Amino acid sequence: MTKIEPLGAVRERVLAGLRRDIIAGRLRPGDRLVERELAERFEVSRVPVREAIRALVAEGFVLFETPRRAVVRRLTPADVRELFELREALEVYAAGLAASRATPEALTELRALLRSAADATEAGDAETITDINTRFHDRILAMAGNSLLISVMEPVDGRLRWLTRQNEEWPQLLTEHRELYEAIASGDPDRARTHALSHVRANYRSTVRHLFGEEPG
Repeated sequence: MTKIEPLGAVRERVLAGLRRDIIAGRLRPGDRLVERELAERFEVSRVPVREAIRALVAEGFVLFETPRRAVVRRLTPADVRELFELREALEVYAAGLAASRATPEALTELRALLRSAADATEAGDAETITDINTRFHDRILAMAGNSLLISVMEPVDGRLRWLTRQNEEWPQLLTEHRELYEAIASGDPDRARTHALSHVRANYRSTVRHLFGEEPG
């Protein structure tokens, strides 16, 4: 007997697939999301596709140009600046907490992620680099030990990951993450905050150059 997949689970599967395609660049800014085509692709009805598209609008990935035309959002310089301002405030704070609360086990996990990042960087594997980068920062948030901080970051996490994918200066990114790890491992919150601030601002400059071909003002 064929098991029927609950509607909520179908919607989450479609949502996760579309979000993944946007972050990875398989769906690009300006690309249209057509319910009929997506329903055929995911082998589902239009209802979960419609709900997934609405969720992507709420997450900031998609917008409706007209009531019937949904497209992947084109980020503006203001969008990028605002997201990085938020990231600067929260990730710098998290790095300081992580430095004061890091356990040997958590530091071991960060080192393992850095080794994986080095392998992916050498291979030029953009999707894996993006995934590891997200896990690296998620681990630092977990090390900070502040559940409210995590809940504040969660609604914008996908868009931040999308922006990270725009930064293709991967060797530099790896160097910055190694320096941030050393700062956190030192147990010095001030040093960790300083390196986190430098990392976020460098990432902002790289992202603006890639997206808009200019240096940030």
